[in-house]
Amino acid sequence: MPKVAVIGLGRFGLSLAKLLGNSGVEVIAIDRSSQLVDSVKDDVAVAVRMDSTDEEALAAQDVGKVDVCVVAIGENFEAALLTASSVKKLGVPYVICRAQTTVHAEIFRRLGADEIIQPEMQAGTELARRLANPHLEDSIQLGTGYSLIELRAPRAFQGKSLEQLNLRAKHAVNLVALKRPSRTTDGSGRMERIYVPLPSEIVQAQDILVFVGSDSALNELPKE
Repeated sequence: MPKVAVIGLGRFGLSLAKLLGNSGVEVIAIDRSSQLVDSVKDDVAVAVRMDSTDEEALAAQDVGKVDVCVVAIGENFEAALLTASSVKKLGVPYVICRAQTTVHAEIFRRLGADEIIQPEMQAGTELARRLANPHLEDSIQLGTGYSLIELRAPRAFQGKSLEQLNLRAKHAVNLVALKRPSRTTDGSGRMERIYVPLPSEIVQAQDILVFVGSDSALNELPKE
């Protein structure tokens, strides 16, 4: 399991630290607020009240030895910037910074952050995608402009084989898996997953199709 430092225990950082800790990840949780530190101490390996802009204090807590550091400071951009700079200097191999605005995101990129997250913007984008496409079951962003999505089989695809649909040529997307409801011998429901469906596979009404492609191509898939 990786070792992760989460710096900044607002709603995002606190939730992240607890989820990681309860998943077995070794977490160092850091914040200036003793109340927030106390609220997470039972869920993580180490919970420390300290000023994260103090590079020596970070080094004393072995933050430089973690595999990933998430700078989740939300409101105080100056503190977030100084903290990110310090953990980069300490040699953390992968630094993720939470940005409030696109300007802040660009500054973090120029500082050398390995990944930028904007939870509010990403949540808004995800909600818009779900509202625009009620058949969408789930989505994961793979990189800038590319995603993996789970889509309930559109009516236009039902009853046709994958060979007939020719999804890659006609829609510029790849079908990487197919989920199909089935019944176990005791009558309980379960979801069967076909990882590599054959070209002869017939799409059924209850199927969930797992696609990978560009966001623009995925958005053009039938929505009915």
